[in-house]
Amino acid sequence: MLTVRDDACPRTARARAATANANATATATATAQKTPGPLPPVRFWPVRDLPGVEFDPDLAALMREGPVSRIRLPNGEGWAWLVSRHEDVRTVTNDPRFSRRAVVGSDVTRLAPHFIPVDGAVGFEDPPDHTRLRRAVAPAFTTRGVERLRGRARVMLDELVDGVLRDGPPADLVARVLAPFPLAVVCELMGVPAADRPAMHEWTSLILSSTEGAERSERARNAMCGYFARLLAERHGTGGEDVVALLSAAVADGEITGAEAVGLALLVQIGGEAVTNNTGNMAYLLLTRPELMDRLRGDPGVRATAVDELLRWIPHRNGVGLCRIATEDLTVGGQEIRRGEAVYVSYLAANRDPEVFADPDGIVLDRSPNPHVAFGYGPHYCVGALLARLETELLFSALVDRLPGMRLAVPEEELRWRPGALIRGPEGLPVVW
Repeated sequence: MLTVRDDACPRTARARAATANANATATATATAQKTPGPLPPVRFWPVRDLPGVEFDPDLAALMREGPVSRIRLPNGEGWAWLVSRHEDVRTVTNDPRFSRRAVVGSDVTRLAPHFIPVDGAVGFEDPPDHTRLRRAVAPAFTTRGVERLRGRARVMLDELVDGVLRDGPPADLVARVLAPFPLAVVCELMGVPAADRPAMHEWTSLILSSTEGAERSERARNAMCGYFARLLAERHGTGGEDVVALLSAAVADGEITGAEAVGLALLVQIGGEAVTNNTGNMAYLLLTRPELMDRLRGDPGVRATAVDELLRWIPHRNGVGLCRIATEDLTVGGQEIRRGEAVYVSYLAANRDPEVFADPDGIVLDRSPNPHVAFGYGPHYCVGALLARLETELLFSALVDRLPGMRLAVPEEELRWRPGALIRGPEGLPVVW
């Protein structure tokens, strides 16, 4: 479900040149060949800042036009295909003929001005290199690795909720719990000392904003990369089960380069804070739809399926994430896509596909099965999915059980959502109980 800027350091000049040549060839081929028959019109998708958890009306209109449409986003050049049907989204994300690597060096149409692909970034790698990179951190994200954190995570969460109860109402749920808890958990997972966590949060916020400007985002990205480079060097040979220790060991064993380790650390750290906005959206739903809160409080057994249903339903991002390039001519959803053409998938649209989900716009807390794609699909499936589920389950159990009667302290219309955020979420949630 996480779309972040995962900038690792560049590969060799030979690899960069080969990629550039391949991109140039693909572009020339796509230009020379014409898709037979009329093409769908190119629709400009402004990806506006939207209030609350409203489903993007522009995306809804694109879905009505058909399962495969053409879009132009606010930045970059040209147009791209948008795939919105659940079946087609899973096909594209799991088909090696749609390449993330081929995006490098292409000024594709995109949402953010500063999310230009950087050579060597794990998010822009294809298997087998992508598999090799993820293998370095995989032990931290297995069931055993995540469960190792459960006890410590619960203690940190209880401390935060204790502070809220001690200080009394009103309290900003985002500032007091939903922001510091995921940050503390991901830093614990990473092996980042507590004293460095405020800087991590500031850098992440700048990197994940589309309105702070490319220069500020670049500075934040470089600062975080520099920090992890130093931390990896300090942890060399020290051992441990946290992500930095695993990455340091992988570098020492020659499995990945130091630059790749830094890029992976950046990706995991940034992705870990996505839980803040996602749980903010979920909490907003529970606070504005008390029947959902009552169900969670009265039927604890439904909480596990409720997490998946809320993940399916919430607008966990704005627009679309990273695109792919078709490496050969193929057909998706009845539409012929030519080699060299850019393709986006919409997980948000796929999660509202009426062919897969009965009552797709409704919230069914005990929905089962629930094959949502909020964490993505295929090789780029979110590495931290198990951890995100654990955090969300702990959060909502704590809020429902320890803050009975919790309700908004201000009228709903006074709430504000983060402007220009690539991952949607409320700026604050003032509550009383």
